[in-house]
Amino acid sequence: MTTTLTRPRLQEGATRSGYRVFGCVLVLAAALRVLVMLGYDTAQLYWYDSFTYLDTAVHLRPQGAFHPAGYSWFLWALRPFHSVELVAGIQHAMGLGVAVLLYVLLRRWSLPGWAATVATVPVLFDPSFVRLEHAVLSDLQVIFLVTAALLALLWRPTGQLSTRAAVAAGLLLALAGLTRTAAVPLLGLAALFLLARRTSWRRVVPFVLAGGLPLLAYAGWYAQHHGRFALSGSDGVALWARTMTFADCSRIQPPPDLAPLCPNGTVLDAASEYVWAPGSSLNRLPGDRFAHNDRARSFAVAAIAAQPFDYLREVVEDTALAFTWQPVAHPKRVSAHTTFPRGSWPLPEQHALIGKVRGEYDSDIRGMRSVEPFASVLAAYPYPWLLHGPVFGVLLVAGGAGALRRGRRAALLPWSFAMFLLVAPVAALDFDHRYVLPAIPFACLAAALALRRDT
Repeated sequence: MTTTLTRPRLQEGATRSGYRVFGCVLVLAAALRVLVMLGYDTAQLYWYDSFTYLDTAVHLRPQGAFHPAGYSWFLWALRPFHSVELVAGIQHAMGLGVAVLLYVLLRRWSLPGWAATVATVPVLFDPSFVRLEHAVLSDLQVIFLVTAALLALLWRPTGQLSTRAAVAAGLLLALAGLTRTAAVPLLGLAALFLLARRTSWRRVVPFVLAGGLPLLAYAGWYAQHHGRFALSGSDGVALWARTMTFADCSRIQPPPDLAPLCPNGTVLDAASEYVWAPGSSLNRLPGDRFAHNDRARSFAVAAIAAQPFDYLREVVEDTALAFTWQPVAHPKRVSAHTTFPRGSWPLPEQHALIGKVRGEYDSDIRGMRSVEPFASVLAAYPYPWLLHGPVFGVLLVAGGAGALRRGRRAALLPWSFAMFLLVAPVAALDFDHRYVLPAIPFACLAAALALRRDT
């Protein structure tokens, strides 16, 4: 009897201790973000992504090229404050929120507090994540939405998933897909997971409808503006650029209308560079590059069909850049920062869109610069690349191995999300260190879930 009474007290004490440890870690992470807000005088703005997001937020119409409008809706909600610094501040809070969601989910699955806390370390302390939060970019919103969807799907054992949770997860994944189209297939992966775990059709159907209907509605809205039922108008251009690193038209033998898209002798060090290089064959065609999206897609499909192993080799080699001991600049003109840089980053004012957005969204938009003495403290901040590169690979292996073992199948869903978010951008366009970041929290979640048994 004494044992029966004492054990719950010990478990309760361990639970309280675990929450205290995570609380202390969260406070330190919040302090780091305050230091970042002080160490840079404004949010980081990138040409051309940040300004197209902001322009869409002002005019609320689907952008015709790369970006769906999901992130711009978030920026639209903050437009009355006319402050990109506020956008960065809220995104820093969202970054902390991602860690809280991960921690709560792992404690729900009975992981000890120390293990759940360790799983949140990359999100809380990796400079790449913190800098992403400080930028006007959509990636952090995708991470937050997908994490919330996983919380809804995994809060209970799969067979006990409620209809409300299924609908919430579907809506969250739909919003993630409308923020970045690379997240759209996550709906299918989640649906397959639910079916494999023998979830009732009464849960799967609401999940699919909640995820699919917003995407269909958006595609209809896009068609009203651009005459094409789609979420964006750049998928063909992106895949065409991917093929430019290996395409051989003597093997592809494209029809005459696609032959002008063959490599023309322009050699660049990364597939994504072909989208923008003035000398690439796509950009030598008359009109805007995205006006040739359908032709570019047809060429890319033909190239992959004719050279499948060359395509696979390029995808594997570029994906492997995520696991290097030291970060590799890709393309070479981009600096692969592992810490917080110091300096100033002026805006390319020759672009008219910058002045337009400044007049319509935030009159104080400017290039970012570091602020002393806070910038020197940030520059000395230690976070080894080892935890971002090689350890990321170890986490993926651990999560994948654990997901295959009976009793640990809950790890399969976040692991499949992590793998897809890692490989899909490379397969569709190119490798970018920023594109790797959304995969890391889910690799951590999968590896942590693989440590314990389902109940």
